[in-house]
Amino acid sequence: MKNKMIVFGWVIGVLLFLSLLWILSQPLQKYYLFRAINSVLISSGDDRRIMEYKNANEEKTGLFGYWFLISGSSERMFVFAVFQDGILVPLGAVVSADGSVSNIIPLSAHAMQIADKLPTSVLQVYISRISASAANIRGNK
Repeated sequence: MKNKMIVFGWVIGVLLFLSLLWILSQPLQKYYLFRAINSVLISSGDDRRIMEYKNANEEKTGLFGYWFLISGSSERMFVFAVFQDGILVPLGAVVSADGSVSNIIPLSAHAMQIADKLPTSVLQVYISRISASAANIRGNK
């Protein structure tokens, strides 16, 4: 019984350590994601650039992803990932000022290749959740 408790303690300790590491590294992850997205936009010839979203209250959307502002525009971009054939596919949803999703942008070479193969029903679920989240953010202002 003692050995089982020691192993259980080690497992819980490792999980707590990894969780703490994940939580504390979120700002760094967001910064590198920000740089990678702008790099993809530049290499694809897109004129849009994103800026960091500073308001922490608006980031708590209940969705897995990050909100960014689009430079020189009233639009925002929600960056998220979709699973396709066991691989994460990074996408960016351009959200207009009224909270509607105007288009979905693939954010990697692989995402560009399979963007047409993504099921529209799955994308519609994401679009409706992002629109609801954007409406919630607008309502909180």
